[in-house]
Amino acid sequence: MTKKYFGTDGIRGTVGTPPITPDFVLKLGWAAGTVLARHAGDSENKILIGKDTRSSGYIFESALEAGISAAGVDVRLLGPMPTPAIAYLTRTFRAKAGIVISASHNPYYDNGIKFFGSNGRKLNDEIEHEIENMLDQPMKMLTADSLGKVRRIEDARGRYIEFCKSTVPHRFSLKGMRIVLDCANGASYHIAPDVFEELGADVIAISHQPNGVNINLDCGSTYPAALQKRVVEEKAHLGIAFDGDADRVLMVDEHGALVDGDELLFILAQDRAARGVLEGGVVGTLMSNFGLELALKDRNVPFVRANVGDRYVMEQLDQRGWLLGGEASGHIVCLDQTTTGDGIIAALQVLAALQSQSIGLAQACAAMGKAPQTLINVRGANRAGFEKNSDVVQAMAAAEEGLAGRGRVLLRPSGTEPLVRVMVEGEDAALVQTLCESIAAAVEQAIA
Repeated sequence: MTKKYFGTDGIRGTVGTPPITPDFVLKLGWAAGTVLARHAGDSENKILIGKDTRSSGYIFESALEAGISAAGVDVRLLGPMPTPAIAYLTRTFRAKAGIVISASHNPYYDNGIKFFGSNGRKLNDEIEHEIENMLDQPMKMLTADSLGKVRRIEDARGRYIEFCKSTVPHRFSLKGMRIVLDCANGASYHIAPDVFEELGADVIAISHQPNGVNINLDCGSTYPAALQKRVVEEKAHLGIAFDGDADRVLMVDEHGALVDGDELLFILAQDRAARGVLEGGVVGTLMSNFGLELALKDRNVPFVRANVGDRYVMEQLDQRGWLLGGEASGHIVCLDQTTTGDGIIAALQVLAALQSQSIGLAQACAAMGKAPQTLINVRGANRAGFEKNSDVVQAMAAAEEGLAGRGRVLLRPSGTEPLVRVMVEGEDAALVQTLCESIAAAVEQAIA
């Protein structure tokens, strides 16, 4: 059954445009509180709310708080916190659910609502359908003596910092390492620098002064150019870039070269396989670089592709009983450490892997060998049936012929933004770029 509001990662859109409006979010809080109360299990009668640094977060925090309280469920406010921190704290506080007010890597004028269940995992489809059905019902406030109570958790930041540090060995130390951290002016601004400093690193933080509208603005994992430049200028060992809610991470090696999620996933898989703790194989996505697949195959590590989106990566991991998966965008899941994609924890796992092999980031990436890949995001609202457009079909056929069976072409509508992702992969970088641009031009005309 198609969902009306929920996408691949909660509900997201432009602030002030339905459904990202205070009245809708108020009712969403009430609907979620009502539904989740039915699935209490052993959890306590409370829901946690966290947010990133967007100025609109204050409005939607208040709306959710009122709606949940009206449903008779207590609220615990966390303030600005990374999305994976809410997942962790939801479990440790035995809460019914955790809610994150964030649009992840999107600009400040977007916002969204993400949910975690009491187990620290994204809500399943059945519960999301129940919440949507409840949204169609009239909102009924409980009597005054039954309303939920609200208070703030003052030590949430410290709890999460200690959890992050606990995911690496006790003797692990970053002493002697100079690391540049790009916090995307987002939720990690007051957490990531402390994590790495407390582990001994000489930290140079950038984009760590949020003002409500500069989140993801020419910074973070979506715009890593400033980080690449700063790593070279500071003669740092490496750089780490998070997105606005810190569930994604990309890195920069000592030469200023960008290291994407596929390469980070390879480093983690290779290290775990070498230590005999991989437990199965690796889940990538349709967008994962072909070089990752080949490098893992050479090392006898099983690899499968899921649909794009962390929920689909998680589905494959759960079905197979595997622990490691992720996306080129930097959303990496280490189920041996936590329940969801976590940028800070993934970065720590990579650093631990580098230490165990006594190599630098550039050397570790060289062992994979990426296939030339071009990705173009084409923005447009009229995406229905675009893949059947004659010009798009013709451009796709020409690309397939040009690649001659030695590459891949992928068209994928985004589940979180009004755009189509055009990806071409092959052996010849110049040809890949030309073919991708040709397809993107056809798609642009089709969805304009």
